[in-house]
Amino acid sequence: MIMKRISALFMALAIGVVGAFAQDAQLRNLVNGQKYEIKGTIVSKEDDNTFIVRDTVGVDTRVVVSPNASIRANAFFGSGDRFPAASLVRGLNLEVEGRGDGTGSLAATKIRFDKSNLQTAQSIDSRVAPAEERLTAAEENAKRVSGQIDELMAISNAARGGAKAAQETADAAVAGVNETNKRITALDEYVVQSTATVNFRVNSAVLSPEAKQQLDEVAAAAATLRGYYIEVTGFASAEGNARANKILSDRRAQAVKDYLIMNHNIPLRRIGNSYGYGVANPVADNTTREGREANRRVEIKLLVSRGLNQNVEVRSTADDGN
Repeated sequence: MIMKRISALFMALAIGVVGAFAQDAQLRNLVNGQKYEIKGTIVSKEDDNTFIVRDTVGVDTRVVVSPNASIRANAFFGSGDRFPAASLVRGLNLEVEGRGDGTGSLAATKIRFDKSNLQTAQSIDSRVAPAEERLTAAEENAKRVSGQIDELMAISNAARGGAKAAQETADAAVAGVNETNKRITALDEYVVQSTATVNFRVNSAVLSPEAKQQLDEVAAAAATLRGYYIEVTGFASAEGNARANKILSDRRAQAVKDYLIMNHNIPLRRIGNSYGYGVANPVADNTTREGREANRRVEIKLLVSRGLNQNVEVRSTADDGN
């Protein structure tokens, strides 16, 4: 009976743990001081300023972004938008110019890429990150359960007369594995942890001091969580035409997103693409002044992974009078 229970424990472990294998590519060793131009795709990041670029023939180059590097999106006219090094994510196709440094890496002074490609890469990376966290949790769980199995085997060999107690121990271990597997499955399930609403003046997308204070509170709450995700949506009141209100709501949502990124270093993979709904989904009557004031708003939702954050609850940081 004990051996049957141990076999069941092995089966639960096999089902609950996912293995991931990747073949390393050749890493180039660049000549110190020599100029290089590399085209390829970011395949991994070591930190905000260091990443690996793989070219079309499968050769990897370690890129270290210089402090004064020019990082811009390609543009038909002008020099294009500037971006911080932290915004570059895996999957981004880019062109890098610079010189080899003393470690064999490329000290990048110029980085160019397509803005739409960056947005696509960031969207994909925001979904991949939770899966990686789930894999890490599964590997740690495998080590823990392996120790439990060894202990059960020792109990079985040394104390056959305690079959009932050993069976109960095995049952508890299997239940623990099943519970852990449920939690791993819940890593991709996001629930609202808190909500906030900031309001704007007529035809304005400028954040008020009160709005900035609320966003500071959202960022502070996010810093205490693991596996969080921020959703930003903008709205407008019914004054003006529908097209203008749609554009205005987009600007308001983008203003909130920019503030969180620039003032609180919220990683791009932690904040989704902002969106403006125009006059849709009003929260108050647009025929009254108070109602229109309430509808000129941006809603911010702080979501968390249910698998990484147990006992989550919904809280609102928005003032009741907004």
